[in-house]
Amino acid sequence: MTAPGEAEPASLPLSVNLMPTGPIEQVVELARLAEERGFERCWVYDEGLVTRDVYVTLAAVATATDRILIGPGITNPYVRHPGATAVAVASLDELSGGRAFLGLGAGGGLTLDPLALTRRRPLAAVEQMVGVLRSLWAGDTVSARGPVFDFDRARLDFGRPDIEIILAGRGPRMIDLGGRVADGFYLSYVHKSLLPPTIARLRAAQPGRARPFRIVYSTMVATTDDEREAARAQLSFRLVDSPPAVRRLVGVSDAHVDRLRDALAEGGPSVAARHVDPDWVDQFVIAGTRTEASKELRTLLADGGIDEFQVPVTDLDRGAGLIDSTVDLLAG
Repeated sequence: MTAPGEAEPASLPLSVNLMPTGPIEQVVELARLAEERGFERCWVYDEGLVTRDVYVTLAAVATATDRILIGPGITNPYVRHPGATAVAVASLDELSGGRAFLGLGAGGGLTLDPLALTRRRPLAAVEQMVGVLRSLWAGDTVSARGPVFDFDRARLDFGRPDIEIILAGRGPRMIDLGGRVADGFYLSYVHKSLLPPTIARLRAAQPGRARPFRIVYSTMVATTDDEREAARAQLSFRLVDSPPAVRRLVGVSDAHVDRLRDALAEGGPSVAARHVDPDWVDQFVIAGTRTEASKELRTLLADGGIDEFQVPVTDLDRGAGLIDSTVDLLAG
């Protein structure tokens, strides 16, 4: 029985996003655990040189699991030609018995900067990629010219036409695009005050939609000093990639962004964390004591119009604990 004024236990689907910075078998074990604990979806980060190859890792997860949905979270149009992505995801879908999905965005600095890749026309590139992928998976012949990639009478002779495509991003134009052309949207480390209007904006963009539209929310749960420090590291590159309006809301100046970017180039998020004000953490993550975090998380998921809560696992050694802890927090 729930006490008066207390949120009901959340029952919406859980998912996990695994950063493959360690051995692939370790990622596989965490995916197995997530499936055992009832998680619906397993994302795998696609971070270029920072991680193991996303599709090799996903293939290993596919062969070791039975039910959990699997896909990249998040890939982009720049590191690989979208034709190569179409083949990879269709192959993963075949291998997994129809469990593949695609998480797609414009790519962030953590992925693109070490490869000296520039996000040219990101909105147009992502929109074109969605259309091309759907055409290829439907068996159509594609000829296309775009700001980033081209196709000339390309055709894929296998693939499932309704593979789910979930867009991701932080800017209003990408959010609007997701509401129009995708099967869902992935909101990662959104400033908590902006979460309700962003969800409303996504819902308003799809009147009369025939297929379901899934809103996925992902952020850390920080209930210890170590977890708050880990959150500072994760916010470092996300603040750099955030729209100017969000940085102004937080109080992050252009000079501060330059310091973060230099520190990320020097030693990655763990080095850049020292430039993230600890007071910023509560604005982006679920924080406090375990009781406070449980109440905030359950209230947010009960009232927020969110369809799936994603647990981000960037430290594989702590992954099992995060998976179990999230289940316990949602149970109250």
